[in-house]
Amino acid sequence: MIEIRNIKKGFNDRTVITDVSAILEPGKCNLIIGSSGSGKTVLMKCIVGLFEPDEGSILYDGQDFTKMNEEEKKLMRQQIGMLFQGSALFDSKTVEQNVMFPLEMFSKSTSAEKQKRVDEVLDRVQLREAHKKYPAEISGGMKKRVGIARAIVLNPKYLFCDEPNSGLDPQTSLVIDKLIREITTDFKITTVVNTHDMNSVMEIGDKIIYMYQGRKEWEGNNKEIIFSKNELLNKFIFASDFLQDAKDMRMLEMKGKIDNDRNMDDLLK
Repeated sequence: MIEIRNIKKGFNDRTVITDVSAILEPGKCNLIIGSSGSGKTVLMKCIVGLFEPDEGSILYDGQDFTKMNEEEKKLMRQQIGMLFQGSALFDSKTVEQNVMFPLEMFSKSTSAEKQKRVDEVLDRVQLREAHKKYPAEISGGMKKRVGIARAIVLNPKYLFCDEPNSGLDPQTSLVIDKLIREITTDFKITTVVNTHDMNSVMEIGDKIIYMYQGRKEWEGNNKEIIFSKNELLNKFIFASDFLQDAKDMRMLEMKGKIDNDRNMDDLLK
């Protein structure tokens, strides 16, 4: 579990995040959403330690990350996996070598044990035949899966994903969402996803934090978000006629279910 307490962050006398608090739960996909400039990326970077908050604290399972010394932070970061927006693969290394990189940096396992672990995670993301390929030889979706494999190779307790579906077609995005969901639930990882992809919100949004102008404007899950009465949130998620139509259809479905339940209750009286 990650607990965010009253985080504030600014740059050059400009406040970017104001008094944000939240609890990010293990075994769930915790999504941070919001438009450009809302503060969601800065918030994620504060949580993962790339930015130092001006005020507030970040607790990883009760341990205050903001008060740790550099050696303690280094040890904590070994429990954190990161999927970067552009995958951030080394072009000069093969898929296998890219995934091996964190093990070479931090693991004291034998070469055979490291190779076994690389094979396991590449198999987990369904890239059994891609070991010797270079990033230039694989698709965007495969690069994302390599990035996920590298992010989980050290068995992290916490997984951060920055715009995991950026640049992907809808079908591939669904594959990535499904993979993130499975890894999160199977290994009880505390997963934090920074996204503006509404498909991801509806598919894997176990917990959703909506940021607006540096503040936490709304908090809930993917079952609650479509019925939210928050005007700012509704403007953000129903920006297209397609999504508004989807909401209207969902509302009709729910009304029909309620009416059916009432009819059934009447019959049973």
